[in-house]
Amino acid sequence: MTKVATHYDQVAAVYDSQYDQKQGKIYYGHICSKVMENLPKRGKLLDLGCGTGLFMHRYVSSGGEAFGLDISRGMIIKAHGRDGSDVFSGNAEVLPFCDGVFDCISSILAFSYLQNPNSMLDESYRLLKPGGALSVCTLGHNMFTKMVPVAYRIGEKLKIKRVGVGTFKEHYYREDEIRELFEKAGFEDVKVERISFAHVDLKPSLYSIAKKVEPFVEEKVPYLAFNLCVSGKKPEK
Repeated sequence: MTKVATHYDQVAAVYDSQYDQKQGKIYYGHICSKVMENLPKRGKLLDLGCGTGLFMHRYVSSGGEAFGLDISRGMIIKAHGRDGSDVFSGNAEVLPFCDGVFDCISSILAFSYLQNPNSMLDESYRLLKPGGALSVCTLGHNMFTKMVPVAYRIGEKLKIKRVGVGTFKEHYYREDEIRELFEKAGFEDVKVERISFAHVDLKPSLYSIAKKVEPFVEEKVPYLAFNLCVSGKKPEK
């Protein structure tokens, strides 16, 4: 995880230009909207791998309260500067909070970096109040994403400084695989959906075309979508 932290320290200054401008904002907003659908409104949120606080800001703007955790110091500084949110340095596999203090937990495009996802899910379960919700968006496995690690390894050798470009041993999940992880941790009503056929890294002309057909792909041929949105609830008792 040290390599991941170093990378995001290095790209903290340009992170928002990737996900809060032009097509990146549309792409990231689509993911966030799906994650938000599965969270209670106006609750107390913990965002794991909070980055520069983009999702936290959305949740607070909808009337909720948000706290964030990230392994990158550079990201934490940016997140705190956004609106003064409470953000903490740490690894999502060992969370420094008391039992049952959050109404909901989110994670946007960070779950795939975890070396021990079972620990993160167990910790999330512990921190949630009874009936609380966990909603995650992560990298999904399909014919396209099989090629992404190769492209990112080449990018690393070429010293391309872009968000996520590098060799981090990230994992691309299958639907049944991630559902099993959530259920093993004790979550119920687990829902797994594929979203985002229009990927942020596409050229603008291709992105525009992909965005037009995205609703059809997500409904009729979801296997072609890049990301998985997974949610579950902690039992009431």
